[in-house]
Parts: sequence; structure tokens; C-alpha cells
Amino acid sequence: MRDDASLTWQPAEGHGAGVVYAVDGPLGRVRLDRPRAINALDRPAVDSLLHQLRAWADDDRIEAVVLDGAGERGLCAGGDVRALREAILAGREQEALDYWEAEYAVDALVATYPKPYVAWMDGIVMGGGVGISAHGSVRLVTERTQLAMPEVVIGFFPDVAGLHPLSRAPGETGTHVALTGAPVGGTDAVLLGMADALVPSQAEDEVLAALREDPTRDAQALAALASAPGGTATAQASWLEQQRSWIDECYVGDDAGEILRRLREHPEPAAQGAAELVGSRSPHSVAVTLEALRRAASMTVEEVLAQDLRLGPVFASHPDFAEGVRAQLVDKDRQPRWQHASLADVTRAEVLAAFGT
Repeated sequence: MRDDASLTWQPAEGHGAGVVYAVDGPLGRVRLDRPRAINALDRPAVDSLLHQLRAWADDDRIEAVVLDGAGERGLCAGGDVRALREAILAGREQEALDYWEAEYAVDALVATYPKPYVAWMDGIVMGGGVGISAHGSVRLVTERTQLAMPEVVIGFFPDVAGLHPLSRAPGETGTHVALTGAPVGGTDAVLLGMADALVPSQAEDEVLAALREDPTRDAQALAALASAPGGTATAQASWLEQQRSWIDECYVGDDAGEILRRLREHPEPAAQGAAELVGSRSPHSVAVTLEALRRAASMTVEEVLAQDLRLGPVFASHPDFAEGVRAQLVDKDRQPRWQHASLADVTRAEVLAAFGT
């Protein structure tokens, strides 16, 4: 139970109620407050975050910022892609492009924030939720965390600079996460470089008390204070680390079709399961995502966000995005009809064209 009922939570002045804020001693508290939508980020929420985070960056009263999400399901399910699909289908593609530009501006601000930025990444943390948390300076996950960049499921690509940590993850673990869109737990989020430490989900009040006392405490110090020996948050093994033998073997290289072939032919059942996932995703999305991931390995966060912004119009105009959102979130029949029948049908020229080359 969160011990914050005494705080005065309010929207940013002139902005909607989808994000609320409170001053908690030296802490600027940020709470995503659309629990029925698992705190999905619509345009008003993005604009509110950009406004308030900029204000607090220059506010001497605020020594650190702490982000969490309302409700029991998680921090954030991602961007409001249903609204983006509706805008695109109505011929208002520029609305989607403007949304992504604003969203990526928030992500860039988080990545360069001049004060400690603490993200409480409990429960579901997906897509846009990763962008406003995983680029922070103190990133705490729990035994309940389910983190994912699931964009290939809806005919999009892992944006919000999520490819920056994924391209630097051990071996090919980041490639597996990007191409399958499958969620991982807290321990694997740390392995991937998208979080710093695992703490018990019931320890948020302890973490906040420690930060009020010393807003500069890092993730390891907070984890040491919050985690009891043998607690649930410290007992998780890394699934990705356990699967490294086939992951590193199958996902190497720049040819998505070859990666899928290796996965299908590998004797390990988990590899064959991954093949089913990759094979069911948008072929265009998987092929472009792999190229974007490889390019991201030599980029800064800001450069990856610039790459994301260049790719946005490509995906907004590609039929797989509207179709993927329809199948997954609108009609929910989970039967998308992708433009390409298979990865083999996506040409190298199509992939390079997405990058303007």
C-alpha cells in the first residue's frame, strides 16, 4: 500500500489529468494516472510530462524526480497507438508524426536529465513506458515487472530509443527481445541494460523514504536498503542468460530470414518457440527492426531517437501498422494480414529505403 495519501496530487497547470504531480520533500513525484488504460501515453500526457519535467529541471526545490504509475497493473502499457491508427486512417498522418516527435523529446529529456531521475518500473512496462523509464538514472524493477518492446506485434518497430540498450545487451539477447516482442522479467531487464536493480514490489515506500533522506542514492544503495535477504525480488534467475547458447547462435548476423531459419531448425524447443513468434510478426517490421538495431549499436541515445523519428513516417504509411493495431487492439482477433507473406518476401532494397538509403 502506498503511503502517499497526504500528498497533494495535481495535473500540471494547463494540462490534462492523465499525469499528476506532487512535491514530496525534496522529491518531485510524477504519477501516470490512466490506470484503466494501464497508463498509456496519449498526446496530452506526453505534453504534460515535457512541460513539468522541464520546469522541475530548473526548480531548486526539487532535488530528484520519481516516476511511478497508478493502479495495480503496471507503470505504462506504451503509447496510445489506437489513437495514432485512427488519425492515420482518417488522413491525419501528421498527428502521428507530431506525437512521436513530442514523445521522443520527453525520452531525450529523461536521458539527459540534470537531476536524479528514479523510475519505479513495477508491473507492465512496455513501449513508450520504456522510453520514459529505462533512460533514467535510477531504474528499479520488481518481481512483478513485465518489460517488453512489443512493436513488431503491431507492424511497428521498437522506438523510444529502446534499441540503444538492446543493441548493447549481452550476446544476442537484445536481438531476441527486439525481434520477438516478448516480455521479460525484472532480472532480465537488468541483464538487458534497461534497469539497474531488482527490489521487492512492496518496497516502494521504503525506497521513497530513503530518497527523501538522500535524493542522490543510487539504485544499488536503494536495493540494499529495500531487499530483505531471500526475498522474492532477489530470487529470480535470468531466463535470457540461461538461454544464451541458442540465442547467441541463432540471432547473429544481419539477415532476418537466416535468423528465422536457424531458429526453426535448432533442436532446442525454446528456439523453435522463438521462431513461431518471429514468424508471426510483421515481416516488414522484423526486417527493418534488425537493421535499426544493428545501426543503433554505434549511436548515442539522441542519435537513436533521431533514427526513430526518420522511421516513423515509413511505418505510418505502411499498411502493416494499421493492420497490426487492428488485429491486436481493436478487433483483437490476433489474425493480422501482413503485406508480405514471409520474411523472404522483404527485399534488402525495401529495408534500406526505410532509412533513406
